[in-house]
Amino acid sequence: MTESKIANPGALGLSGFATTTLVLSLINAGIVDLKALGAVFSLALFYGGGAQLLAGMWEFRTGNTFGATAFTSYGAFWLSVAAAAIWGGNFAIVGTTGYPYFLLGWTVVTGILTLASFRTNVATAGVFVALFLTFLLLTLGGFQKQAPGVGLTQIGGYLGIVTAAIAWYTALAVVFNETSGLPFKLPVVPLKAS
Repeated sequence: MTESKIANPGALGLSGFATTTLVLSLINAGIVDLKALGAVFSLALFYGGGAQLLAGMWEFRTGNTFGATAFTSYGAFWLSVAAAAIWGGNFAIVGTTGYPYFLLGWTVVTGILTLASFRTNVATAGVFVALFLTFLLLTLGGFQKQAPGVGLTQIGGYLGIVTAAIAWYTALAVVFNETSGLPFKLPVVPLKAS
């Protein structure tokens, strides 16, 4: 019996991650008002959460442990953000004493995945380095009780925008390189030895 080929789920996972990250980062940077949190929650539930979680499951199917762990983890992150909004009203976790610890946990997870990303390619590693710095600054801002658009949280918001842009480029490279039929490819620059 022949095994059916599964499409590369990376572009879906990266796109869901980038889109949701961008919208929340615009708020953290103080560019968009906190009233836009509803848009974050709907994205967090369906695109950043649901679609990314599915991409993670499909990465398990392809045998990509890194992709499966990353997409499933960040899909769960976005679902937890949505759950906090649904059960806590607005985003009740922000400003609570538990919020910086929530961010700290994700900083640690992101640090682990950042180290692993150095065995993939420059584009993917770029996403994770930028994301790690984003989480680190948001965590420090949370411990200083900084609201979105203030101090370290604001800088973290701007880094989140950069993170989203790198993730979108990486998603574009996956789709373009697999579907364009052109003799050139968008560079992602492999990091691991062949």
